[in-house]
Parts: sequence; structure tokens; C-alpha cells
Amino acid sequence: MKYEFSFEKLEVWKCSVDLSKTIYQLTTNFPENEKYGLVSQLRRSSVSIASNLAEGTSRQTNKDKAHFTTMAFSSLMEVLNQLIISKELNFISEENYNKVRVEIGKISRMLNALRKAQINHSTIKPLN
Repeated sequence: MKYEFSFEKLEVWKCSVDLSKTIYQLTTNFPENEKYGLVSQLRRSSVSIASNLAEGTSRQTNKDKAHFTTMAFSSLMEVLNQLIISKELNFISEENYNKVRVEIGKISRMLNALRKAQINHSTIKPLN
């Protein structure tokens, strides 16, 4: 049995990895001249979501953990912005855009819940 690190147990991390795989698949059909433009930006920002979650779990304080969750959320919004532009440029279909948008909505709710739990946990004070 392999050892799992704490980030690997997070459902939101798993969904973020799936989103990255989706982004990689979608961007294979982008125009060649976008290889260093939107393709690179979308791929890097999508990978950044899961990476920030992984890095955050290694932090000692809940405040630090929440900071990395916030960074993951920021990267998620970057992906959404770049997808909107990609759709406007007709690099992705309305159907694919809507499917990914649903994934982004789900991940954003999960990130907000995780951050809220991290923040609330960090404000608990001992009774004595």
C-alpha cells in the first residue's frame, strides 16, 4: 500500500488535477500560433491550482494554509478568464466551455469551503 500525502486525500485537489487534464486536452486543438500564448497560460494556471493546494498542506499554520487556498482560487479565476477569451476567439466550442465552466464552479465552491474551514479553525482559542 502506498503512502498518501495529505493533499492527495483532498477531493478539491483531485478535481483540480482532473481540470488540468481537461485543459491539456482542450488546448491540443488550439491554433499553433497560440502555443506560447493562451495554451501556455491555460496549462500553467490550471496546474497552479493543484500545486498551490499541495504546497499549502505543508504549511504549519492554518493562516498559511488558507493563503495557499486563496492562491489556488486566484489561479482558478485565471483559468476561467482565459477560457472566456478562448471561447470569444472560437478556440473552444460553447459546449466545451460550458462543461469546463461547471467544473470550475464546483472547484470554486470547494475552495471557498476549504478556506473558510481553515480560517475558522485558526481562530479557535484554548479555553484556559
